[in-house]
Amino acid sequence: MRHLFYLNKFFIKYKWRFAAGVMFVILSTAMSILPARLTRQAVDLVLNSQKQISSPAINQTSENFLSGIYTELFWFGLLIIGAILLRGLFMVYMRQTIIVASRYIEYDMKNEIYSHYQKLDAAFYSRNNTGDLMNRISEDVSRVRMFTGPAIMYTFNVTVTMLLVITAMLSISPLLTFYVLLPLPVMVVLIYFVQSIINKKGEEVQVLLSDLSTKVQETFSGLRIIKSFAKENLFNKLFAAKAQEYRERSLNLAKVHALFYPSILLLVGISTVNAIYFGGHLINDGRITPGNIAEFIIYINLFTWPLGTMGWTISLIQRAAASQKRINEFLDSQPSIASPANSIAQPLSGNINIKSISFYYPNTKVPAINNLSLQIKQGETIAITGPTGCGKTTLANLLLRFYDVSSGEILIDEKNVEQWNLESLRTQTGYVPQDVILFSDTLHNNIAFGLKAKELSLPDVENAAEIAAVLKDIKNFRDKFETVIGERGISLSGGQKQRISIARALIKKPQMLLLDDCLSAVDTVTEETILYNLKENLKGKTTLIFLTAYLPLNTLIELLFWIKEVWLKREHMNN
Repeated sequence: MRHLFYLNKFFIKYKWRFAAGVMFVILSTAMSILPARLTRQAVDLVLNSQKQISSPAINQTSENFLSGIYTELFWFGLLIIGAILLRGLFMVYMRQTIIVASRYIEYDMKNEIYSHYQKLDAAFYSRNNTGDLMNRISEDVSRVRMFTGPAIMYTFNVTVTMLLVITAMLSISPLLTFYVLLPLPVMVVLIYFVQSIINKKGEEVQVLLSDLSTKVQETFSGLRIIKSFAKENLFNKLFAAKAQEYRERSLNLAKVHALFYPSILLLVGISTVNAIYFGGHLINDGRITPGNIAEFIIYINLFTWPLGTMGWTISLIQRAAASQKRINEFLDSQPSIASPANSIAQPLSGNINIKSISFYYPNTKVPAINNLSLQIKQGETIAITGPTGCGKTTLANLLLRFYDVSSGEILIDEKNVEQWNLESLRTQTGYVPQDVILFSDTLHNNIAFGLKAKELSLPDVENAAEIAAVLKDIKNFRDKFETVIGERGISLSGGQKQRISIARALIKKPQMLLLDDCLSAVDTVTEETILYNLKENLKGKTTLIFLTAYLPLNTLIELLFWIKEVWLKREHMNN
């Protein structure tokens, strides 16, 4: 359970809620014991009354005597009902304090994990699959919540019930208490072995659930490809195989639970038989009363439900420990890419000096970039062309410091990129990735994504859309800029998504712009329009355009003329 020690900071944060919950646990348990004592007094009253009724002195006034007994029994009944009602009320407050506190902890943990997700570098996401990461923030956190809520509540309930009930039984007869608790060591050994089995099987089930989540996520992401290749049956079989394995492991875990509860009931039944058999001998010896037997049986029944939940509670604790271990491993992961202590946060000019850099992706021995040197001055526009896989996207990632170079160095404004503050560098850089990612939101919010809330302005959004040659398309939509696009922009064409991505980068008015093969899905006319608009609006901005080698010839000619024109204007200004 050492992995669960991480939760201590949350227990301290909500200590008063848990303290109130423990108090209500004690009060509800005390109210559950009170009916047992009242029942004992009622049984003894009835038995003693029968003896007295048989005497000649009582026979003369038997009606008044019986009326008094009935009145006392009536009040006993009212007290028992009152105790039960109070117990129910305290149980409601018990749940309202402990369970609600567990929901607060769940909320805090999900925010903490999600915040940590944002800090981790790209290499982390290349090592971990999406399904596993989703499982940690959903399923794992839910299992931890079951520990901080129900498991803790029932553990306190069992503990307080055992202490109060055993104390009450010892006050009546230590010897009978011994006989009643005789099966307890067997119960402890049973719980110990069940705990080990549940821990092992619970971890296996959790791993399989992550694999299952990953498979579903991959299927949803590639649904169009699956359908276009008519591979639905194949993926159904693959999913069914994983689901079958998950089902078998889950059933094995369920069998352990199914055997545990009847075993607890058997041991409780043995305790009941002991109470009646050995209690009868003690009654004959005059050491206890028949009402005490009834009281003991009620105490034993009070054990039944708490002890029956111990298997479930142990399962919750063990599964929470396994989940918290996975969460801790994730939270202990530190990003290899982070802003240094005295990072540079200043206006970006856009001078880039790449000195003999080489880069290897993690777990690969083939260089993605090998001994590259390049110098780009402020305001220059450079086109970098090459075949697929030559390292164009990798260079863009290095300039944004998604990764660090394996050797050499990249200087931005004469300062190593590793010395820059990441937020400052990336805020002043516009990036249009090759794989466009849009959010399930309005077109307005997708384009204005890089701006702060107070900076949102419809004219700015329209201007960026016009430069990216997508304004006309947007105005043809029924809701125009308030049109909500589907997940990853599924309701848009490939060209529309690329142009919205360009507009999103341009609205920031960045000093350095990286365009990674962002015109591959647009037609030639639209492509030329975008290039012309960029030429007019990127004066003084450092721009790197990454293009594949098979780009249409007219585009390359247009781009070369554009670069030449920008260079001549710069030379004219310098002169």
